[in-house]
Amino acid sequence: MDTVTRMVADKPVVIFGKSSCCISHSVKSLMCGFGANPTVYELDQAPNGRHIERALLQLGCQPSMPAVFIGQEFIGSSKEVNSLHLRNELIPLLIRAKAIWIWNKK
Repeated sequence: MDTVTRMVADKPVVIFGKSSCCISHSVKSLMCGFGANPTVYELDQAPNGRHIERALLQLGCQPSMPAVFIGQEFIGSSKEVNSLHLRNELIPLLIRAKAIWIWNKK
């Protein structure tokens, strides 16, 4: 768990995913669509990816991929991120985490 804590420290948005996972890709695209620049760790390409995935499971990431942190806080997987988005709570969360600075509603 210390590994994950260090990896998310000082980063507004962190996504742990797998390069072959379309859901991880869609969460990353959603964040980028708002202007956030998430730090993405592709665990299937990282040398210690299995270790990190076990740590994420211990933190309660079910399923383990994608695991999204905003403002160093574990948000959850794509289900939780999409739920925040549908409730119009994702953008304010990104602003508070300083992942984005301004949002123009159209």
